[in-house]
Formats: sequence, structure tokens, C-alpha cells
Amino acid sequence: MSDDATTHRKDQHLDVVLSGRGRHASDAGFDAIRFVHEALPDLDHAAIDLGADFLGYRLKAPLLISSMTGGPSRAEAINARLAEAAQHLGIALAVGSQRSALENGGASGLDAGLRRRAPDVPLLANIGAAQLVRGFGLDQARRAIEMIGADALIVHLNPLQEACQPEGDRDWRGVGAALSALIAGLDAPVVVKETGAGISAATARRLIDMGVAALDVAGAGGANWGLIEGERATEPSDKAHALAFADWGIPTARAIAEVRAACPDTVIIGSGGVRNGLDAAKAIRLGADIVGQAAGVLDAATVSTEAVVAHFQTVIRQLSTACFCTGSADLAKLRRVPLQV
Repeated sequence: MSDDATTHRKDQHLDVVLSGRGRHASDAGFDAIRFVHEALPDLDHAAIDLGADFLGYRLKAPLLISSMTGGPSRAEAINARLAEAAQHLGIALAVGSQRSALENGGASGLDAGLRRRAPDVPLLANIGAAQLVRGFGLDQARRAIEMIGADALIVHLNPLQEACQPEGDRDWRGVGAALSALIAGLDAPVVVKETGAGISAATARRLIDMGVAALDVAGAGGANWGLIEGERATEPSDKAHALAFADWGIPTARAIAEVRAACPDTVIIGSGGVRNGLDAAKAIRLGADIVGQAAGVLDAATVSTEAVVAHFQTVIRQLSTACFCTGSADLAKLRRVPLQV
């Protein structure tokens, strides 16, 4: 695919997400989860410890700015703002797919400047699993990491998106074997994430057996990349095809709980339809180590670094209040609080 075509497609993706279209037809499952309220917390709200360990860093809050992307003119500004906000807040940042930058040389802000803006927080590079059988291998993975000075590599799984994308990669034969070889050969942690349809317990176990360092369940309930591709399609048949998958996938809340039960010692990132700090608290209670958000912060990322910081400060305050009203002095305690039946 040409550089211009890739840029146009990624700009279309941003336009669809920012317009509010392409959202999953079902919710992420967090509304069905309710905490037992503690009316007499013996805590100082300001002293609640939200710190979390991730990739050798101590985060100030258990949050990951999840992968976002777009055409070069927009992505460069968005990436800079997200990196500056992550550094200010002490939270992790995962960049969007670096496929275009690797193939065509257009960095879109995905260069050494990103690490300079965020020197003290985890940065995660990103490539697609489908590309592992299309010329992407160890060399490209290493280049993606070196490009931004990343601490780890995300490999994203997006079969629904590729199936609904008019120009998508639909032949996934050998992807599992290629992913396993990449994990074995790369001298950096590999995180595997879905892109909005969730990871099942069985697939999670398969990935852990390959040696992945962490799993991002990226469940159903937020952006639906099948629908997003349907929104940008020009052929009515492509739109109709995508629409059938409006509620496809494993809801995020269920995916977190089931993956945690199947993989008790695995680092789990809970993302997909996380709207606020209360959803983040529920994700942590269900088994997530940290919580990712992408579409929920995209509006702020198009405005300024300060807007991104303000957005996540509200999320952090909400998470702290959930801890306060469950009598949880830290995240370890939050993971053990009772839930309403």
C-alpha cells in the first residue's frame, strides 16, 4: 500500500472515532459490576497509594495511554502531547502502529523526540501481528523499539478489523508461529493486545506459553474496529458486512476476569470501553494490573497536553474515590474488596 493511501486510511480512522461513530453496540460490562460501599473508611483520601509496577517502572497511577494513530500531520502533535502528559502524570504510553513509519520512513512523531518528552515512564512500541508473515520480523521489531527508545514491543491482534477493512490482510496462516519466533528471538519484552474484541482464556494461555510478558485484553465495549472500517468503506457490501459484527467480541469485564482466572501470574492490562476512573477501579478489582484508555482521551489529545493531563487527573481522582469508598488504602486492597451480588 502506498504511503498516501496509508496516511489517508489512518486519518479516516481518527475522523470516525472522533465523530463518535464506530462504537461497539454492547457495553464493556462494567455497569454490571458494583462495589459494596464502605460508609466508614478509616483513610485519608489524599494518602491513597495508586502506585503500580510495570515493565520495571513504578507508575504513579495504574494507567496506560493506549495505542492511537493517524496521518502524519495529526499524529505528530497527538504523540507529543500524549508523551508530555504521560511524563507529567507518571503513567505509561503505548504508541500506535509503526508499520507506516517502518515501511515509508514517515515518523509521525515516532522518533527519539518521544523518549525525550517522556524520559521517566514506560514507552511501548507497536506492530501488527498480521505483518509478521508479510516481511516484518526481528529486524523490523528492533527498529520499532529503537525508533522511540521503547521499553517493550506491543504486537496487536486485529483479525476482525482486517476482515472488515476493504484492503485488509485476511490470510493469517502462520501468524501464531511467527509471533512465537519473534517472542523467542527479541531481546525485549513483548506485550500482546487485541484491538477491541477481547482475548479468551484459551488464547491467553496459548500466548503465555509462547512467553509474552503481558496481555492487554482490549475487550469489546469501546471502539469497534470492524465498524470503523465499515464507516470508511465505499462499497455498500463492505458496510453491510461490517455492520453484522456490531456487537462482536468478549466484553472487557468478562475478558479480564476470565484471563486472570486462566493466567493467575500474568501481567494483565485491562482496556476496551474504559470510560472513567470508576471503570478503571472495576477493571483492577476483576484482575487487571493496569488499565488502558485510548478513544476516551482522543478528544483531549487533539487539543493540548494540558487537556490530556486534565482528563487523566479526573480519572485518577475518580479511581482514588473508588478506593476511598471501599476502604482501600492501595490497589492491593482494592483487589480484595467485596462486590455486590
